[in-house]
Amino acid sequence: MRRRILLAILLAVTVTAVALGIPLGWSASAVVESLTREELGGRARQIAAVLDDQVTGGNEPDLNGVQLLVPPGGHLLVELPDSDFRRELGDDLVGDTVSEEVPIVQHGKVVLSVDAGPMRTTQTQVTLLVVLVVIAAIGGGAAVASVTARRLTRPLRHVADRAARLGAGDFRLDKTRYQVSELDSVAEALDASATALAQLVQRERELVGDVSHQLRSRLTSLQLRIEELTAVPDEEIAGEAQAALEQAERLADVLDELMTAAREARATGAEPVDLSGELVGITEEWRAPMRAVGRSLKVKLQDNLFAKVSSARLREVIGVLLDNALRHGSGTVTLTAREGVGTSGDTVVIEVTDMGPGVPDELAEHIFERGVSGGGSTGLGLALARALIDSDGGRLELSAKRPATFTVFLPVPRAGDVQGVRWPAERSPR
Repeated sequence: MRRRILLAILLAVTVTAVALGIPLGWSASAVVESLTREELGGRARQIAAVLDDQVTGGNEPDLNGVQLLVPPGGHLLVELPDSDFRRELGDDLVGDTVSEEVPIVQHGKVVLSVDAGPMRTTQTQVTLLVVLVVIAAIGGGAAVASVTARRLTRPLRHVADRAARLGAGDFRLDKTRYQVSELDSVAEALDASATALAQLVQRERELVGDVSHQLRSRLTSLQLRIEELTAVPDEEIAGEAQAALEQAERLADVLDELMTAAREARATGAEPVDLSGELVGITEEWRAPMRAVGRSLKVKLQDNLFAKVSSARLREVIGVLLDNALRHGSGTVTLTAREGVGTSGDTVVIEVTDMGPGVPDELAEHIFERGVSGGGSTGLGLALARALIDSDGGRLELSAKRPATFTVFLPVPRAGDVQGVRWPAERSPR
C-alpha cells in the first residue's frame, strides 16, 4: 500500500514537473535570444541615426564615429545603394551569428552582427537551470510523497493490527484516532465491534460455565446414586450398576477433557510470564497517578512466580483494577501476587485491594456487567477485564466487598509450553 501511494504521488509530481518544465525551458531560451536581439537592434538603430545625420548633411558616412557602438567581436556593414557606398567595420564572422538590420532614411541599411556562441551558452545555462529546478521539484515531491505515504499507511497498519487483535480475542478499546475521517470511522466501528463481541463472548462463556457446573453437579449426584446400587445383594443389579457407574465416570472424564480443551483454546497467545518483573513494571506506571491524589501503592510479590498469560492482556487487566481502585476507592492500594493457597500450585492469585468503603451490596452481583457502575463511569472496564483474563484461561472475581478486593486467578505454565525458558528449580512448570 505504501509503495503504491508513493509511486502514484511521484508519477503525478513527475508528469506535472515535466509538463511545466519543457515549456518553461523553451520560453527561457526564447527570452535569452529576444534580449540579445533587442540589445543588438538598439545599437544598430543608434548607428543608423548617426549615419543618417551625416548623409543628410552631405557628408560621406564616417564609421569611426560609431565604432564604440559596435559590440566587442561584432561586425558592422553599412550600404548606401544610391552612391554605391559599402563599408565594413570589425572582423568577418563565420559560423552561427545573430544579426539585426536597420534601414537608413537616406536609402541605405545598417547590418550589425555578433557571434551567436555566447547567446547559445546562456541559453544552455538557463535550460540547465530549468532542468535542475524540475529535478528539485521531483525530489521535493518524493520527500512529500514519502511522508504522505507513511502518514497514510501507519494508521492503516494500526487498524489492521487492531482487527487482528480483535480476531484473536483481544477486546480492549483503543482511543487512537488518525485525523482522517474515514479511518476514524473504521476505528469507531472496531470499538463498537469489540464491545459487542466482548459481550457476546462473555455471555457464551458464562453459559458454558453454568452448563458445565450444572452437568458436573447432576453427574456427581447420579454417581452417588449408582454407587448405592452397586452394594445391593442382587448380583445382577449390582453388576449393571457397576457398569453404569463406569460409564458415568467416563462421562465425567470426557466433560473434564472438554472443559480443559476449551480453556486451552481460549488461552491461545498466552505464554509463561515472570510476574515479579511484569507486575513491578505495571505498578511503576501507576505510582505517579496515585501520588498525585495523595495515595500510595503497595506491592507484595512472591518470588519466582510464573503464570501463563498474555503480557498485553495482563497489563490491561491490572491497569483496569488499579484505575478502579483509584477512582472509586481510597487510602493505600495493595497489589499482591502469590501461589494459590490450598492448591498444588496449579494457580497463581493476584489481588488488588484498597481501603475504601467497598462495593455496595446492590452492585456486587452485577459489578462485571457492562453499563453497571457506582461512580458515574461507563461501566465497561471491569467487564472487558474479565473478558480479557478469561481469554487467557483465567478468571476475575470480586472476592470481598469490604474492603473491595478483586482477585485474578491465572493458570501455571505446564512443561513444554515454551521451549528454551530457564525455570528456577523450585518453580519448574508442571
